[in-house]
Amino acid sequence: MTLSKEEIEKLKKIAKEVHDLMVEPDVDIEVCFDDVEKEEGCEVDLTPGYQPKYPYVKVIYKSGDGDVFEKKIEISPDILKKDVKEIKEFLTFAVEQFMEEIDSVEYGGE
Repeated sequence: MTLSKEEIEKLKKIAKEVHDLMVEPDVDIEVCFDDVEKEEGCEVDLTPGYQPKYPYVKVIYKSGDGDVFEKKIEISPDILKKDVKEIKEFLTFAVEQFMEEIDSVEYGGE
């Protein structure tokens, strides 16, 4: 995906917002935005052969018994059209949803 200068600037702002997200200590969030910011963990993947179509945020949860869960939240062109605040809300919601999925797997839900 080729990004315009405006999209690159927006992704830079989103990356900063992602770093400011409040998450549990067992959760790592990595920004995987080619041409903007790409953290080391973006190169390591639990899904063999995964080729992202869009910039994405990788959420990694390491449980107490050593299990590792991973979710990639892609920022498609439709999402990238929204303002930074809306995108941050989208990412926050997706991370919360991921944590609820983990809780239901780990603890059998409530």
